[in-house]
Amino acid sequence: MKILIATGRLAENTVRKAAGEKADVLVADIDIAAFITPKKLVKAFLDAGFSSRYDLILLPGLVAGNFSKASEELDCRIRLGPKHAYDLSFVLHFAEEIEFSEKIPACELLADVRKEMALELVRKAEEEAHPSLTLGEVKLGGNSRMKVMGEIVGAAEMNPADLAIRIEAFIARGADIIDLGATLNTLPGQIRKTVSLAKALTCIPISVDTLDPELIKEGIEAGTKLILSLNGTNMETAGPAVAGAGVAAVVIPDEGNSLESLIRNIEAARRLGIEKIIADPVLDPVGHNITESIVRYHEFHKMYPELPLFFGAGNVTELMDVDTIGVNATLCGIGAEAGASILFTPEYSDKAQGSIRELKKASEMMQLCRIRESSPKDLGIDLLCIKEKRRRPDSPLPEKVVTARASKNWRVDPAGPIRIRIVPDRISGNGGLIVAEHEKAAVAGESARKVMDTLLELELVSRLDHAAYLGRELEKAELALRFNRSYAQDDVF
Repeated sequence: MKILIATGRLAENTVRKAAGEKADVLVADIDIAAFITPKKLVKAFLDAGFSSRYDLILLPGLVAGNFSKASEELDCRIRLGPKHAYDLSFVLHFAEEIEFSEKIPACELLADVRKEMALELVRKAEEEAHPSLTLGEVKLGGNSRMKVMGEIVGAAEMNPADLAIRIEAFIARGADIIDLGATLNTLPGQIRKTVSLAKALTCIPISVDTLDPELIKEGIEAGTKLILSLNGTNMETAGPAVAGAGVAAVVIPDEGNSLESLIRNIEAARRLGIEKIIADPVLDPVGHNITESIVRYHEFHKMYPELPLFFGAGNVTELMDVDTIGVNATLCGIGAEAGASILFTPEYSDKAQGSIRELKKASEMMQLCRIRESSPKDLGIDLLCIKEKRRRPDSPLPEKVVTARASKNWRVDPAGPIRIRIVPDRISGNGGLIVAEHEKAAVAGESARKVMDTLLELELVSRLDHAAYLGRELEKAELALRFNRSYAQDDVF
């Protein structure tokens, strides 16, 4: 395929370097490539006197306009390339595989296409997977994807409305299993009501987290698919009920978390007739023998490769003042190598919010790694949130600059003050609304641009300095929603 890349004078060297031998370069009579028009493209092409026909002309991804007539005149498809020249080498690799768009920049198109291809591969692999056991329609163990369990701490004591919102939120964030946590204050009858409510709201498997034999029996009678947990303290009293109902059980070690006690409890569960066993060697927090516990997982998986493993990622993330996204991804990778089947998180503390979504995507990434026999990079999906995979070129400092300084003068806008706040999406935990309140109107929108445009349209802003201030604050509010952070007007983000 013969490809021609159109650019402007300022980006010529960058484009030629990125294109290499894969494409020819056409430099239009304009400095900034994004301002290329159909007429300038045709003129540059004819002036260049190309002797051979091209199959494709790539424009800068930020170019606007209708190039259909230019395409007819030059007898060549004209499509949008990437927004930035440094992405050309990546985009050109797919030129013969993907039909580029007249409206969507190639870098965005490829990101969407690669993501969909990756997710389709994960879906297909899950459909064909052979699990060790199932919870309803959810596959566990074998070569199936690691599943994410979200625990609702103190679920049995929550009022029904709050519990329903929490369950809906966990499902929206990608939980494969909902775990209902009991506490020492949970009373008889509460587990039954809680499980019944959860089952009425969702078809995904429901588990009950308690060591109390009576509460375990209540959960089983209410229709739970999984019990957390059985060990030497309740095996003889609760184990027969678990075996009789045919539900799955997570078996844990006794106090001290020794491998020997875990094996002893698993054998006891088998003697009682419990068939669906999930083992939890217990992942210890950083600073409390996490390395030893990971070795314990590795050793146990070699001894019992057929048993699905419960991996308590939340034990680590909840006890670290570190952003969870990288920690969860790393734990997920360790879990994959250690044979984990269930990735557990309670999303209990504010700093751990988003862990369900992070673990879900990380589990998909690890599934792709297994399928492709690769490291978790260049998969089509990723957990890059702050860091960049490819950094944009840095610009040099002009020779003559004016040192910026804040204005000492401040005056109230005659149009009136505006208060900015955010209303996060409680269900998805991602996004929400920005609200700008003026005495004449309250404007709500998903982006800073839409809110600012509406404020201007309603003539609620009259001073340039006020408009600049509002633009800064609205952008901070949008970033707060994007990164699931709190926002307070005039505070540093």
